[in-house]
Amino acid sequence: MGTTSYDFSEETVIVTGGTSGIGREVALRFGDAGATVVVADIREEPKEAAAATAPTHERIVEAGGRAVFVETDVADPAEVASLVEGAREFGGVDVMVNNAGIYRHGSVTEADTPSFDQVMAINVRGVFAGCRAAARDMLARSEPGCIVNTASISSEYAQVGHTMYDASKGAVMMITRVAALELAAHDVRVNAVAPGLIDTTFGAGTPNLDRSPEEPFVVDDADLPDLLEQGEEADAPMGRGDPEDVAGAYLFLASEDASYVTGHMLYVDGGYQVY
Repeated sequence: MGTTSYDFSEETVIVTGGTSGIGREVALRFGDAGATVVVADIREEPKEAAAATAPTHERIVEAGGRAVFVETDVADPAEVASLVEGAREFGGVDVMVNNAGIYRHGSVTEADTPSFDQVMAINVRGVFAGCRAAARDMLARSEPGCIVNTASISSEYAQVGHTMYDASKGAVMMITRVAALELAAHDVRVNAVAPGLIDTTFGAGTPNLDRSPEEPFVVDDADLPDLLEQGEEADAPMGRGDPEDVAGAYLFLASEDASYVTGHMLYVDGGYQVY
């Protein structure tokens, strides 16, 4: 099959949660495409044991690209606003990728309030703050722009024990749609990528991690081996994916090829949604 080559050499891209997992791969791909990449996260080092090489921004620089790391807690709107303001040094944010997120397990009856608040603070408030800060900056500069949020198959699919996470990702879907509606007239597009079962530390511990497409696995995108005992088995026709399988969707949505796409949630789930 053919390949697609993107040129973001004139663009500044912010990626939250950019040191590990999907965010790391997205940042690396934008770096390969020539973008100036601002990697934002609460830690500089990648979480993946296998990635004990260089931090994301250093990898980009070593490959001849331009990147910096900014320590950022997306749960703090002031830090997110400062992050976006700091990108003015590179001409201002052109593409905002709100990717940072966490998972906490708990049913409706078992979930505790501190865990609920933490999930909402990072997964919902973090995305909202990122959308707001980026949109304000783009409008202030009278520049078109693009915002890409990380949603999930959980945005529309309820799963046992995922009360907090599913609720947060449902909120991401609606933030994306409302922001797209409000910003369309200003030439700011807002979309989301909805990954399925992706092999990252975020999803580590899920049974049958290395399954082939012919083998069943647990419906999950986090560390929930106990779901096997609850009978929640299903097939994603193409099996579990890798961050590399997802990253291209972010570049597409940020590119001119998607210039007439906004308010859309792009599923990259190996066919999971066919069910």
